[in-house]
Amino acid sequence: MKNILITGGAGFIGSHVVRRMVTQYPDANIYNLDALTYAGNLENIKDIEKATNYEFIKADIVDGALMEKIFVEKDITHIIHLAAESHVDRSITNPMAFVETNVIGTGNLLQAAKKHWNGNYNGKKFYHVSTDEVYGSLGETGFFYEDTAYDPRSPYSASKASSDHLVRAFYHTYGMPIVISNCSNNYGPNHFPEKLIPLLINNILNDKPLPIYGKGDNVRDWLFVKDHAVAIDTILYKGKEGETYNIGGHNEWSNIDLVRLLCDKMDEKLGREIGTAQKLITFVKDRAGHDMRYAIDATKIEKELGWTPSVTFEEGLSQTIDWYFENKDWLENVTSGDYANYYDKMYS
Repeated sequence: MKNILITGGAGFIGSHVVRRMVTQYPDANIYNLDALTYAGNLENIKDIEKATNYEFIKADIVDGALMEKIFVEKDITHIIHLAAESHVDRSITNPMAFVETNVIGTGNLLQAAKKHWNGNYNGKKFYHVSTDEVYGSLGETGFFYEDTAYDPRSPYSASKASSDHLVRAFYHTYGMPIVISNCSNNYGPNHFPEKLIPLLINNILNDKPLPIYGKGDNVRDWLFVKDHAVAIDTILYKGKEGETYNIGGHNEWSNIDLVRLLCDKMDEKLGREIGTAQKLITFVKDRAGHDMRYAIDATKIEKELGWTPSVTFEEGLSQTIDWYFENKDWLENVTSGDYANYYDKMYS
């Protein structure tokens, strides 16, 4: 019997990971720990909340004493650590919140695991989920590899780089069985609409301008969130201790090309003349320290662990749009109140 703690399990990626672990492993106890801040939403996992092997714990990883108590009371054997402040724009306006959650919070979890496991690491694993942004920015060519030197450019990526280093330090210093993954940009159902794709979908549905930073020539590799959840599952059970695995979608798109594709797909699904949504595109002042290009080389996880992405970007994007069309109540609920104030501040 494994007791798996998933932090940030009410968030975007975390909810998909929780759902997969609960349904794939009925003999394991799945504990979902989330502070339920603005991006955490229990509606994301409503379909599995009554599963007999599932329990939700409302808690903040910044509370070190509480983390130690949870490890003891639930006898945690495995942790998938996803909880993080994750939006670059927010990190620029409030960097210390990212230091507290992403650095201090990760340190608290590592210390709780170290104390509870007390050197008995057999059958234990600490899995830290990170981002490709820790590697910095690429030019027109090249890829990020697992041994690419870190070069973070924003408070967000710097805080994630710091947490990565802490996790590796506990492996080398204490022998803690850890694995780390660094993923490219995720997209898919349940994505909070501060990020590009759900923001655009929401704005097109409401006939609002589509704010695009700079000239829209920044390039990102896009990974369907359900494929990411499968990769995390694979790494948890097959990943080699002390190793890092890059997870990418083989889907590089410039922001402007992505926006145009999304606009046309939205027009098609809304039964409108193609080109209608593109008229909403509005270029806004570029954000500070905006990295030009991210691109993941995922050869290691594909060759060593047998994982590959299952959908093309066009297929995944179509599924994503359909989900937002079918869940307009969810979208309306999360874009009220504080979100509206945030949006005005960032894009007005």
